[in-house]
Amino acid sequence: MSVDLAGRLRAVSGLDLAGAAVFLLLVLVALVGPVLLRTDPTTAVADPFAAPSAHHLFGTDDLGRDILVRVLHGLRASLGSCVVVIGSGVLAGGAVGLVAGLRGGVVDAALMRFTDVFLALPGPVLAIAVVAALGPSLTHTLLAVAVVWWPWYARLVRGEARSLAHRPFVDSARLCGVGRSRLVLRHILPGTLRPVVVTASLDVQNLVLTLAGLSFLGLGAPPPAPELGSMVAKGQDYFFGHPWIPLIPAAAVFVLAVAANLTGDAIRSLDTRRG
Repeated sequence: MSVDLAGRLRAVSGLDLAGAAVFLLLVLVALVGPVLLRTDPTTAVADPFAAPSAHHLFGTDDLGRDILVRVLHGLRASLGSCVVVIGSGVLAGGAVGLVAGLRGGVVDAALMRFTDVFLALPGPVLAIAVVAALGPSLTHTLLAVAVVWWPWYARLVRGEARSLAHRPFVDSARLCGVGRSRLVLRHILPGTLRPVVVTASLDVQNLVLTLAGLSFLGLGAPPPAPELGSMVAKGQDYFFGHPWIPLIPAAAVFVLAVAANLTGDAIRSLDTRRG
């Protein structure tokens, strides 16, 4: 098994492996950093517009809040939001796709037309409508994005389920008297997980950019919550005099998105090699 893993790792480019390492480091820093620093991201800790120094590595913003602390909390919020949206998309879309792929016929057609309705909804516009109706909130934004995110997983799982349902090993299981529930859970559902994992890994980059863009437009959690997009939006007024205020959170979004994309490419390469 170790030889096979080594062979698969050699099939992944060095750039993708480096991106995966950076992404894992960002996840670790986002989880551990705020706990170690123990600083409230909404509280002033120094003079406003303090330049980066040994005491405040990323400087302070217009209200004297530590930008490093706020970026770490923003990274945690971005990653947590990705987990919520992708997790809900996999669960909801996977359930719809599995039922549609296995039942076929009228049930399949009805569920896929229902899915097409949500595919036609533009995520950012829906988020604007939801926030306008319910008020600015990260929860409302995530709800709006999740509503348009699950159909992709529904279509993916449906296609995989339909393909697996006609494989010889599934026919053999039926002939052996395996019940429908066990057939689905033991033979079909595991086969749909590989493409779902690959797709989910590639979706992280899209979600990071989508949520940062919505936050930039003021559709995330209201101030003073630390969100990377809103930090860039508020800091752009100080770009020429105090450039670290908008550039550091913008760089965090860029690095997180690129590292997530390279991680997705690495996982896809591993899956291709395995297949």
